[in-house]
Amino acid sequence: MAKKKITISVAIATYNEAIKLGACLASIGSWVDEIVLVDGGSSDGTLEIAKKFGAVISKRDNPVMFHINKNRAIAMCKSDWILQLDADEVVGNDLSEEIRSVIKKKNTNAGYQMPRKNFFVGRWLSKGGQYPDYLVRLFQNGKGRLPCKYVHEQIKIDGEIGTLKEPLLHYTNNTLEEYWAKADTYTNLTAIELRKKYKRSTMSLLFAYCFIKPIVTFFMIYVRHKGFVDGWQGLQFALFSSLHFPMAYKKFIFGNLT
Repeated sequence: MAKKKITISVAIATYNEAIKLGACLASIGSWVDEIVLVDGGSSDGTLEIAKKFGAVISKRDNPVMFHINKNRAIAMCKSDWILQLDADEVVGNDLSEEIRSVIKKKNTNAGYQMPRKNFFVGRWLSKGGQYPDYLVRLFQNGKGRLPCKYVHEQIKIDGEIGTLKEPLLHYTNNTLEEYWAKADTYTNLTAIELRKKYKRSTMSLLFAYCFIKPIVTFFMIYVRHKGFVDGWQGLQFALFSSLHFPMAYKKFIFGNLT
């Protein structure tokens, strides 16, 4: 009796990702069994690229909490295993071989975390807490889901989690313009979280978000986690990351959020 083939799906949520989606899908298109893509209303050719790779496409709205569409893609997957990716991520040859190897084995793990390398304005960040940036991305179908509560949350796994060695390549911020476009989305989400938690501002909240959190964040990234090793990119990343909190606080007070 022939051994049952273990299958794998890739789940992706997109919104105007035509510039980067091709490289992502090219890195997995030859060895996965299914690509499931939930799109939030792209108008830039994203869907045309997805169709070239034979993706199963679902057109939905584009919620501010973008993890909602990631969960929708996960729910549509039919394979034994699911690899959740973002459109700006690439699976290198070594990682693809490692993934295929672990899912073929008799597995006690419900999911796997993997290190991620983050590209920032011309450089792979090696410090500042950006490498190894461990994320849970591979899991058995039915064992993983995003809580949809926070901006940078992990997939929650029902079971044991193993660790892969090879890194996922994250081409997140090729330019400063890309960084600030994403920062606008992330600060919106943090401001929405603040509005859910607090009815109004207080002096302690103002002090925390405009002074304490920015200072602590910069110190942790640049000094504690040695972001200075990454040159001017490490300095910029630490500084910009610290500005997330006063920007979100300003939107909490004055922004027109939905």
